[in-house]
Amino acid sequence: MITVRDGDLARAGGLAALAVAVGGLGAWAYANTGASPSDWARDLAVGLSFATAGLVARWRRPGNPVWLLLYLDGVTWFLGNFQGTRVPALFAVGAWLEALNMAILVHLLLAFPYGRLGSRAPRALVGAGYALVAAGGLVRATVLDPATSSGASYLSCPDCGPNALLLVSDADLFTTIDLAYRGLGGVLTVAALVLVVRRWLGSSPVRRRALLPVWAAALVAVAFLGWDVAYLLAPGLFEAPGQPVVLLASDVSEVAVPFAFLVLLLHVRLRHAELGNLVIEISGTEPDPQRLHGLLVRVLGDASLRLGVWHSGTAHYLDPHGRRLDTPPPGDPAMATYVDGRGQPLALLVHDPALGDDPQLLAAASAAVRLAVENSRLHGQVAAGTVEAAARAAEAARAASARILRSADQQRRQLERDLHDGAQTRLVLALMTLRQLDARLAGGTDTAIRQSVSTATQTLHQALDDLRDLAQGIHPALLTREGLSAAVLALAQRAAVPVVVSIEPGRHPAEVEATAYFAICEALSNAMKHARARAVTVTARCQNGRLVVEVTDDGVGGADPAGGTGLAGLADRVAALAGVLEVTSPLLGGTRLRVELPCE
Repeated sequence: MITVRDGDLARAGGLAALAVAVGGLGAWAYANTGASPSDWARDLAVGLSFATAGLVARWRRPGNPVWLLLYLDGVTWFLGNFQGTRVPALFAVGAWLEALNMAILVHLLLAFPYGRLGSRAPRALVGAGYALVAAGGLVRATVLDPATSSGASYLSCPDCGPNALLLVSDADLFTTIDLAYRGLGGVLTVAALVLVVRRWLGSSPVRRRALLPVWAAALVAVAFLGWDVAYLLAPGLFEAPGQPVVLLASDVSEVAVPFAFLVLLLHVRLRHAELGNLVIEISGTEPDPQRLHGLLVRVLGDASLRLGVWHSGTAHYLDPHGRRLDTPPPGDPAMATYVDGRGQPLALLVHDPALGDDPQLLAAASAAVRLAVENSRLHGQVAAGTVEAAARAAEAARAASARILRSADQQRRQLERDLHDGAQTRLVLALMTLRQLDARLAGGTDTAIRQSVSTATQTLHQALDDLRDLAQGIHPALLTREGLSAAVLALAQRAAVPVVVSIEPGRHPAEVEATAYFAICEALSNAMKHARARAVTVTARCQNGRLVVEVTDDGVGGADPAGGTGLAGLADRVAALAGVLEVTSPLLGGTRLRVELPCE
């Protein structure tokens, strides 16, 4: 869990306030040029999306400099809008630094996802981009007279300015300098794309997935380059009826970059939580090296991963097929991770080096492998007759499973809170903004914009409902706050069939309440989807230090615990807490699911 200190919270609040202030100033300046509410609202959404993504990244990954690049790209997005003011100093800042956000975007392209530029070529390219904006942008600004070159920027505002940096008012000279400036910017953009493509081709599949947001940014860069080329070759295109469509496509592609980064962060959190489920799966049954290997490949997303288990007889690591597995030789890009237990070798993982970029994920995977191999040795001890030692080892393994189960549930609760406090809050704010915009457009004649706002409002409503359902499925907040009884009552109210609930009041350990709740969810789901039940009864009570949960329906019966992954996964989860699961389901006789869990 990440602890937020008062100082960090104050700094984050200050950064957010700065982004909102600069964005508001930019929107005001943009509106001064005659831009419609939909135009400046869309422009505001792009810049604030980058700034928000940067602040979220700072919260989740404070040591990664990528957050600062995302944030600065969002703040500098608005600088060009300052050319819409009649304040000479602000106009000069906008004219000079109009392209600064593009230089930062190139930096983000080449530094993502770890915030490091690496070799000399990307460092030189990023330095050239900043130098072009600093020097070339300044030279261009000294000859930009808005009165004679009103079409020099996307604002096209002849009444704006004057320019505090203006030294020479010569339209022909400005055109020459502007062409050279844009041309050099296009060359640097193409060079950046070449480096990104080369990096992609030289990367492993795991790292390529991590670079997907870079490709979103690359598409943005291509869009802006195409925009400049089209402007140079056919200026009349920007006065055509299709101009709003081009603007909207460009802005949508820009918004995709920060959201792609946030999706990557959420995906990493989900992979950590899924490792907890992996431990539950491998601890409930006798470990199988082939099954363990398949689970690791699925959870870690590395199809090249190889697993070797230490064999004391041969003093080598053997893969699931009994073949020897050695450390990758020099020059092989694969990475080796050794898993030890009590000072003795247990296993070897040979995997994509990109997994080493997330040491916490790799450590969790190693812990899962350690538990599986030790369980396997435990079963060997039982077969050899060392029952007493095996019992002690079994208890230790069960305790380890329970600890990891608690950690997995904690990850689920944290992920639910992240969704509620992060994405859900931002969707609600966006919905409120659209409602305010709709109110301002009331009575207007532009029905197309009002229809677009109405459609976007409906879409946000649906997205908000979907997000709430997702958060509820990951871990219901009501279960954490008020306990099993309140959470099950809320679940019963949403059920498609009548559900009678009788649960004794009181609280139990968090992992016990979570397991009981998900057992009831699984039983209700089966009753409604497969058993065609007309009514369901749910009871829960404490007996002799154990929480006894029973779910009974009047459906068609015939449920087979071995026939699907739901009941099988539930059985593994219950076993991790030293509980008991019983399913009674005669044909045409309904189904009764009974779970007993220690609750003291």
